[in-house]
Amino acid sequence: MKIAIFGAGGRIGSRIVNEALNRGHEVTAAVPHPENYTLEAPHLHVAKGNLFSSDDVESAAFDHDAVVSAFNFKQGVTPPSTLAEVVPSLLSGLKQAGVKRLLIVGGAGSLEVSPGLQLVDTPNFPEAYKASALAARDALKLYRQEKEIEWTYLSPAAEIAPGERTGKFRTGKDQLITDANGKSFISMEDYAVAVVDELENPMHIRERFTVGY
Repeated sequence: MKIAIFGAGGRIGSRIVNEALNRGHEVTAAVPHPENYTLEAPHLHVAKGNLFSSDDVESAAFDHDAVVSAFNFKQGVTPPSTLAEVVPSLLSGLKQAGVKRLLIVGGAGSLEVSPGLQLVDTPNFPEAYKASALAARDALKLYRQEKEIEWTYLSPAAEIAPGERTGKFRTGKDQLITDANGKSFISMEDYAVAVVDELENPMHIRERFTVGY
């Protein structure tokens, strides 16, 4: 496949790039400042990718089979609200480019911990992450209104961090996945596996799913 990955320089985006390249896909790293992107590899291309510009999205996504949006909130760099604000320009740019398939790196805050109660609304949810979690939830609501693009929103476990690539994890829909001890975790490496798995074998068109151990 030809896959364009926005946010390719981030911690999760870079792992998705590596996972896709290791499986033999053609990858375009779409980043705001291509001159600062240092990874070089066969079948890897670099393009300017400003998600706030539908023309930029169109240019980077054109002639690709799928697009991954790994754009995320960075403390002190981007305001949390941008997670929802990029949705219209991203969707518009994909339609201009004629690309139907989109996978979004989403948040865990909107996952349910019990019927009707989402993680972000629980009393002990960390205040530092609340604004970005709420913005990610708003973005999901916008994606759920989209009927033309074949989008998939992948929420990680409550905790996601660099770790091992095992290729073994559980998947769910809208409920937070926890282990026997109540811990909810996925490595960034295995999250990237789940992303490329879904692109290769679509199972969640126009819906959200989640991964965890």
